[in-house]
Amino acid sequence: MQLSLTVRGSGAEVVSYLIAKNPNNPYERDEKGFKVRLVYPIFTKDEVQFLIYVKPDPIDLVRNSSDLFDITHYINDREFAVSSLFITTIRKALGTALNGKPDEEYLKWVGHEFDMELAFGPVATDLRDEEIVDLFEPIGYKVEIERGVSTIRKKSTARFVTLSGSQSVQNALKHVSILIPVIDNYKHYFLDEREIEKLDRYGEGWLEDHPLKQLIVKRALRFNALISQSKYYEKKPHIRNQDESQKVRLNDLRYEHIVNYITTLPHKETIVDLGAGEGRLSVQLGFIEGVHEILSIEPSNKARIKAIERFEQVIKTEEYVKPQSLPGSLFYYDSRLQNKDIIILCEVIEHIEEDRLPKIFETILHDYRPKTLIVTTPNQEYNVLYEMEEEMRHDDHRFEWAREQFAENVKEWSQNCPYQVYIQGIGEDHPTFGQPTQMAIFRREEE
Repeated sequence: MQLSLTVRGSGAEVVSYLIAKNPNNPYERDEKGFKVRLVYPIFTKDEVQFLIYVKPDPIDLVRNSSDLFDITHYINDREFAVSSLFITTIRKALGTALNGKPDEEYLKWVGHEFDMELAFGPVATDLRDEEIVDLFEPIGYKVEIERGVSTIRKKSTARFVTLSGSQSVQNALKHVSILIPVIDNYKHYFLDEREIEKLDRYGEGWLEDHPLKQLIVKRALRFNALISQSKYYEKKPHIRNQDESQKVRLNDLRYEHIVNYITTLPHKETIVDLGAGEGRLSVQLGFIEGVHEILSIEPSNKARIKAIERFEQVIKTEEYVKPQSLPGSLFYYDSRLQNKDIIILCEVIEHIEEDRLPKIFETILHDYRPKTLIVTTPNQEYNVLYEMEEEMRHDDHRFEWAREQFAENVKEWSQNCPYQVYIQGIGEDHPTFGQPTQMAIFRREEE
């Protein structure tokens, strides 16, 4: 992950004094599991380019933490992408320029606008390219975006962004210090009041009049308790119309649909939530009458810790069954999962390579033999209604199937198994594109 800044024109060599880094002395520092380096690929009287790049140590990142034995951290590409973590890591190296405090004789250059080009990447984001452009164009940049090469998807989700325009070095670094984490929208560290102070300080002089100010504040601070404390926050009155008040998040609809269906089943004493993540569905299963055991299975220690915290926070009632959070994987046989009443795979299969699914379903249907198996996954046809630029809804999805593809795979998995299969939809029903989520229900025939 890297960021480069190139300035051209008279006085370009002054940049080395603005960032307080001698071009003849390579800069290298260790920052909390990262190696930070700054070099000057170009240094002439009229053109200067500095490049700052960060090399992470994925093992050191989780040393002495609860994630030490969580294999997902060793294969998580976010540690290798430009993000909030990247900005935090390079801030000390660029602190002199960010704070506008070079040696006194160079103070007059702090506000000087250079003809410059600033480039960074790769960055992972849920924003469309047009939305990234809308973040930078209002503050004076021309924006170019390129995508990386992917061997998994037709279109890589990694972006490389190049900004060009007339800016001071300090303002350019302030802009990316705020907007790179906004683009990434994934905080790698604990947020507190210091994050508000950073936003208010680095946003001064440009964020006040930015047309996307509220979006920037929301994605930079994430939590309402912090958002409302920022000087850039504007509380606007909002009148909910009838249609809007009836809208429900799709995730909530899935959980409601699954819970309601399980309620109708004659056999529901034992339930396995396989690939349970942070336990959002598992915790709701605990309130279903007639349930006696819930196994919340998840390979990620970090997600399991959050699930356990969620289970502990539930206000206990006499009927509530507390889920058991257990480590486990779809890829390995687990005798604890045999002969349960219900197994659930809620938005799980699309995170797995397609060629591994037949073996997974063979294990579930032939070896675990639940009385009911419930599987949900996105309906790819519905994506057109989201006006997505990306091929898939989430950058970790390995595939998304149209309804016919899903039905064909379900039929193949259930061949030679004593199961009747039914396919339903969840969410708003479009006459052409169907519903956003598709759900397959496998019911084992009575022997």
